[in-house]
Amino acid sequence: MGKIFCLMGKSSTGKDTIYKKLLKNKNLRLKPVVPYTTRPIREGEQEGREYCFINEEKVAEFEKKGVIIELRAYNTFHGIWKYMTIDDGRLGKDGKDYLMIGTPEAYEKLLRYFGSGIVVPLLVEVDDGERLKRALNRERRQANPKYEEMCRRFLADAEDFSKERLRAAGVEKSFINEQLADCVKEITEYINSVR
Repeated sequence: MGKIFCLMGKSSTGKDTIYKKLLKNKNLRLKPVVPYTTRPIREGEQEGREYCFINEEKVAEFEKKGVIIELRAYNTFHGIWKYMTIDDGRLGKDGKDYLMIGTPEAYEKLLRYFGSGIVVPLLVEVDDGERLKRALNRERRQANPKYEEMCRRFLADAEDFSKERLRAAGVEKSFINEQLADCVKEITEYINSVR
């Protein structure tokens, strides 16, 4: 089985952009892990690319089959939104290396499911003031901005990515995303060094 690189970071740290750049790097030969969610699709997203967008009935079906590796539920200003990784028969069965976006909680559950040495954390960090500015700019570009949800995510990140939680999960190395190209280069070098 190959490696599963779990890209993590608080909201608006540039995870999506870094994720896309790493996947485009032909030398890395990473395959995407497409997570599932019950949240509504955002402007610019595409079904099956960023997420597989599903409803609660499908979640119940996955639960009944026992194929949910990890599931996180968030009580948002727009209702309960669930995010999950599903063992849909593709992940890790071909010996290739994979890249996914997750949280420390998701990382811990993946680690329990696949074992140590398989799941590798990639933590991206950005100054909180810069993150807030980026989040606000992104939300302003949406057709229907959800500012309350933006603020909820920002505040929840303080707990989800606390130093204590990261340390307990065994996440020690991080990558600072002040300059995107430098950050992507550093992550690329790290991926190559742990293969």
